[in-house]
Amino acid sequence: MTKRHNISSSAAEPIPPSEIDKLLKCCADRGASDLHLSHNCPPIYRINGAICPDNQCEVFTDACLKGFVEVLLSAEQLASLYKNRSTDTGYTALGSMRFRINVYFERGSFAIAARWLEGNFSSFKDLRLPPQLERFTEMRDGLVLVTGATGSGKSTTLATMINEINERRPLHILTIEDPIEFIHPNKQSVVHQREIGRDVLSFSMAIRAAMREDPDVILLGEMRDTETIRAALTAAETGHLVFSTLHTNDAAGVIDRMIGAFPSGEQDSVRQQLSMVLRGVVSQILVKVDGGGRIPINEILFVDSAVSHLIRKHRPEQIRSVMETGRAAGNQSFEFALAKRVQERLILREQALRLTTKEQQFNELLKILQEESRLASVRKRSSTGAWDTIQ
Repeated sequence: MTKRHNISSSAAEPIPPSEIDKLLKCCADRGASDLHLSHNCPPIYRINGAICPDNQCEVFTDACLKGFVEVLLSAEQLASLYKNRSTDTGYTALGSMRFRINVYFERGSFAIAARWLEGNFSSFKDLRLPPQLERFTEMRDGLVLVTGATGSGKSTTLATMINEINERRPLHILTIEDPIEFIHPNKQSVVHQREIGRDVLSFSMAIRAAMREDPDVILLGEMRDTETIRAALTAAETGHLVFSTLHTNDAAGVIDRMIGAFPSGEQDSVRQQLSMVLRGVVSQILVKVDGGGRIPINEILFVDSAVSHLIRKHRPEQIRSVMETGRAAGNQSFEFALAKRVQERLILREQALRLTTKEQQFNELLKILQEESRLASVRKRSSTGAWDTIQ
């Protein structure tokens, strides 16, 4: 946005929708993942993970921000904002650009954080996600978790999985979100999307009600509390394919995180239940690449009978060992994922070394991948040479 925006400072004149839409469109046009609006500041964008203020724009007054908030939120959401001091919503700008919006108070003034959800669905290949993740979209039942910190791309990865199912399988997909992020139109599947606060009161209530709504696939936006985790486990146990998220950075550690949410007297039975329904865990971070943009680094655990046994016996270190050595089964450790990105020349070795806590393991895996690549090139050249000789 290169021009100064002319926004009325009068609290009596609400901001027309076009003004907030222009700011959100600017966010999308710049390729920013987030837009921050706050008192006495210009628009601030997050581009490729970095904060970028637009200092060519005027700063916002309280009246401006109040006008934005009144456009973005319904009367019920405004009441929730004033009561709870923050609230979430989804917003579609100019009829096509989807954003997840959080409105909150800071130092007594309004502030807005908008996350651009890039309305067009991308493929696993386009997002540079590991191809074995597609296997989760082919499963019939069980629980699949995508973990990572805020801003790590969990929502995009999950939306890609749901879209893949929607495009290929004639199923009933039910999403339970706060707020609804990506809009999934009906394709091969029928998709119903429920928003917390508007369509249902809580995650746990929504997933319990889902048992009477005939879903094949359930997307649970987040497992926030014990009751929601309990309901998700029950849904997975009764023949549904359940996808959800947790805020952890360790694919193996998520198991103890889930079990630790329950009282000590229940943990053994929950561990048994989880060992039977968990199908896989994907941990994700985003890393900057040369030339702009970010790519995912994914730790992946597929749960087979051996891993299920280790979950029951509470042996997290052995689960990590399986993840490190089970490449043939689709597993990969964080260090392997980093080494693969370096071998693919998508990130620098020095960058990977700053991200890993297991430098020796990373270096060993990088050498293995480089040798595998060299041997593959030799085989390819030999095969081409033999063909040329025959011709």
